[in-house]
Amino acid sequence: MSSNGRRGVGGFAEGIGFCLKGLGWVARHPRWWVFGLVPALVSTVLYVIALVWLGTHATDVAAWATPFADDWGWRDAFRTLVGVMIFVVGLVLSVLTFTAVTLAIGEPFYEKLSEKVEEDLGGLPEGADTSLWRSFLRSVRDSVVTLFYVLMFTIPLFVLGFVPVVGQTVVPVLGALVSGFFLTAELTGLALERRGVGRKGRFALLRGDLGLALGFGVPLFLAFLVPLVSIVVMPAAVAGAAMLVRVRLTRPARERHPA
Repeated sequence: MSSNGRRGVGGFAEGIGFCLKGLGWVARHPRWWVFGLVPALVSTVLYVIALVWLGTHATDVAAWATPFADDWGWRDAFRTLVGVMIFVVGLVLSVLTFTAVTLAIGEPFYEKLSEKVEEDLGGLPEGADTSLWRSFLRSVRDSVVTLFYVLMFTIPLFVLGFVPVVGQTVVPVLGALVSGFFLTAELTGLALERRGVGRKGRFALLRGDLGLALGFGVPLFLAFLVPLVSIVVMPAAVAGAAMLVRVRLTRPARERHPA
């Protein structure tokens, strides 16, 4: 098979394989799986509280955002529709930002989990910087920048979602692909930063192996859409990302794509 094939459909299948490898690793190390559940549980509680508040106050927020409709005869129906849209946007944003927020909250947990995976695979890379404070600042900074990029794509896609046919077919697929890519970018940050690869280098690596990045991120994004699944899967996602970086992304190009 050619290298282009591996970077396309083959790369996508390989990315899915790393999701399964991450699940397999946490299944063999249940103590570390429980260890990785803690920050995901904290994030979930915070998101549930926020979404419940938004769901019960969406109409009030809509009324605040649409003062121009005060004199409309059908303002209540209009604001109800706007309120539903606001809640849907909040729900989508919660899925898109869950990983970034959870990684920021659980930086010490996931750093240790990622390191443990690498130790099982042969040891940490030489010269690895494991400074907790530096990793935390990197995580927060990169999460903010990544969220900005995500919004650049998702806001236009959200608007296109109201276009008949296209909004119900093409847009959801594009949304899953975009979200999957950035999810992979977030999850691989721990292991790549350990190797001195910053945000720009990380995006360049993932763009170079787009099929691999999407194959890893899209299934996780779809899984995170299911309530509570994100809590269970998050430790496996971190483990799989560490494997993906070590085994695939940071190997020499000749080894990754032999002639």
